[in-house]
Amino acid sequence: MYEDANAERRRLKAADDGVEPWREWGPYLSERAWGTVREDYSADGDAWRYFPFEHARSRAYRWSEDGLAGLCNLNQDWCFALAFWNGRDPILKERAFGLGNAQGNHGEDAKDYWWYEDATPTGSWLRWRYHYPQAEFPYQQLREQNAARGKDDPEYELVDTGIFADDRYFVITADYAKAAPDAYAIRIAVENAGPDPATLHVLPHLWFRDMWSWGRAPDIEDAVDTSGLMIVGEPGRLTAKHPHLDGALVLSDASGQTPPALLCDNETNAQLLFGAQNRTQYPKDGIGDHVVGGADTVSPERTGTKGALHYVLDLAPGERREINLWLAAAGTAARDHSSTLADREREADEFYAGLTPDDTTPDDARIMRQAFSGLIWSKQFYHYDVHRWIHGDPAQPLPPDHRGHDRNAGWDHFWARDVLLMPDPWEYPWFASWDLAFHCAVMAEVDPGCAKEQLYTYLSQRYQHPNGLFPAYEWDFDDMNPPVLAWAAMRVHRAVGGDRDFLKACFHKLLLNFTFWVNRKDEGEDNIFEGGFLGLDNIGVFDRSRLPVGGVL
Repeated sequence: MYEDANAERRRLKAADDGVEPWREWGPYLSERAWGTVREDYSADGDAWRYFPFEHARSRAYRWSEDGLAGLCNLNQDWCFALAFWNGRDPILKERAFGLGNAQGNHGEDAKDYWWYEDATPTGSWLRWRYHYPQAEFPYQQLREQNAARGKDDPEYELVDTGIFADDRYFVITADYAKAAPDAYAIRIAVENAGPDPATLHVLPHLWFRDMWSWGRAPDIEDAVDTSGLMIVGEPGRLTAKHPHLDGALVLSDASGQTPPALLCDNETNAQLLFGAQNRTQYPKDGIGDHVVGGADTVSPERTGTKGALHYVLDLAPGERREINLWLAAAGTAARDHSSTLADREREADEFYAGLTPDDTTPDDARIMRQAFSGLIWSKQFYHYDVHRWIHGDPAQPLPPDHRGHDRNAGWDHFWARDVLLMPDPWEYPWFASWDLAFHCAVMAEVDPGCAKEQLYTYLSQRYQHPNGLFPAYEWDFDDMNPPVLAWAAMRVHRAVGGDRDFLKACFHKLLLNFTFWVNRKDEGEDNIFEGGFLGLDNIGVFDRSRLPVGGVL
C-alpha cells in the first residue's frame, strides 16, 4: 500500500506506525451540533425543539461543537472555523442553516450551499467552498414557505427565493495545507460574483470546546483546570493556552495584516435565553453582537475562551481577495506559506493520480476524487456518554426523573469520544451502523489504517451492548440494522492485502452479534437477518420498525 514514493502515502504510513501524528488535526468539526440527541435534556425527547438553531449562537454545547469549514484536534480541545457577515444579516453566518424535522416538508433539510471540493486522507490538503448571499439571508421566508408545503410539494430552497439573482453572492474558498502535523497554512479566498461593489466581514474563529461549565469532579476525564485555559488576542494574532496541550496554539495573519482581535467566552448567554444569571460578562454570542450591532459584548482586555480576527473586505465587482493565516503550535518550525499550499495541492494530485484507473475520463476522475474528499470531510468528532446524559451534570438542572421516552436507556455502558465517519455532517452528525460499514469499505481504498481503526472502535466494548447488539444510530441505539459489518470487515481485509489479526479481532465481536440475531430476532431459526430495517431508510411505505400486519418480514 505504501511502496510508492507519494508524499501522502508516506504520511499515512508514519501515522499508522505511530511515528508522526498526521491524523491528530483534521476536518473533524461537525456542521451541526444543535438539534441532536446528545444535547437533548428534555422530557419529551423533541431534540429539534429543545436545542433549536436560534439557540446555537448563544448556548454552549455539552458534547461537541459546530462551524463552517471547521478543524479541530482528535479530542476537540480546540476548534477553528470561519464566520461571515454581509452587512445585512441579523446574525453572523457561523453555521449552516437548516430546518428541523417538523419544519421541513420532507424532514430535516439544510438550506445553505457548501461543497467539500478536495481532501487527502491525513487532512494534509483540504478545500471547501461556500456561496454566501449579499442580500439578507431569508431565514424566516424559508421557514414559512416550507411549513406551508405538503409532502407532495418540492422543498422550497434558498435558490428559489431569488436571492442569487444577478450573481449577487460571495464565492468563498478555504484551502488548508499542513506544514507539519500541528501546523496549517490557511488561505481564504473571497470573490464578489455580483455586478456591484460589496463588503464582506470575514471572521476566522478559534475557541475551546466547553469542558468546564458542567461541574464535573477533577478526576473526570474531560474536566479542565480553567486557571490554565485562556485565549489572548492582539492585532492579527490569537494565542491559545489549554491544559490539554503541550504548548500554546497560535492563529496569526501570514501576510502582515493586523485585523482586530475580538474575544468572548464559549459559555451560554443564560440571561438572554432563560432569564438566568450569566457566568461571564461576555458570553458565546458576544462577538456576533459586537460585529452586527456594535454592542459592548467583547472583552476589552482581549481575553476569553472564544476569539476571532475581524477582516473587512470591500470588493469591486468580480474582485477576488485573499486572507492568509497560520494555525500552528507555538514553536513549530516556520515554512513558506505559499509554497506549503502549492506543495500539498501538488501532492494531492499525485496521490489521486495513483488511484485513478488509466481509462478514466477527466470528469470521472474528478467525481471520484471529490467523492473520496466528501468522505474524508465527514470524519467528525463524536462525544456521547449515555450514563452522564441520562443522569445529568452537577452544575446543570437534572434531567426529568421520568422522561417521556426511554431513548437509549438500556445503553448505560455506552461511552464514545472518537472521530467517526458520519453519514452526513449536517443532517446526520452521528455514527450510523449500516452507513459506517459501507463507508469503511470505501475508506479502505484511500486510508486502510483509518478504516481498520473505525471498525476496531465500533466493535469495541465501549459501543457493543453486553447482549451482542451493536448500536444502530443516536436516535435509537436499539433499532435493527442489517448485519453488514462482517462484509465491511472482509472488504477492508482484502483492500489491505490481507490482515488476519484484524479479521480475528473483528470476528469475535461479530460472533457475539450473530448470536444476538439468532437468539433474539430469528423466529424460525433459519435466517441471518430478519425484520427491522427495510433498506430504504426513512422513505419506506410504512414504519420500518412496526409491520402494518401480524407476521414476520
